[in-house]
Amino acid sequence: MKTLVLWALISVVAAAGAADSLAQTAGSTLVSVSVAEMREVAKGWSAKKQILGKDVYNDAGDKIGDINDLIVTPSRSLSYAIVGVGGFLGIGEHNVAVPVSQFKQQMGKITLPGATKDALKAAPKFEYAK
Repeated sequence: MKTLVLWALISVVAAAGAADSLAQTAGSTLVSVSVAEMREVAKGWSAKKQILGKDVYNDAGDKIGDINDLIVTPSRSLSYAIVGVGGFLGIGEHNVAVPVSQFKQQMGKITLPGATKDALKAAPKFEYAK
């Protein structure tokens, strides 16, 4: 079973590691990945297409929220997914930070085993730093 960590980390690690693995020419600036690395990156998960905005379910199959954002920490490691719960079309929604290691992929769905909508609503509200 793949976790959400794998989805997002493939692109984060590939982008961060690319700088270390490309041969550099004097006076050049590294802006991309090599052709070989591009093949590997293309096999990864897309946060935009396969994670962001997707529904989150518990292990009972109940929809409990949706993924609004992914947080990359200053150390370049992906740590948390911001899950919106409650509300309607984003109005009155309660955002909570959930460690990405807790997510699983089951039958093509993003799941948060053992979670309930009420448990997420009771979690501290996530607020972005100013």
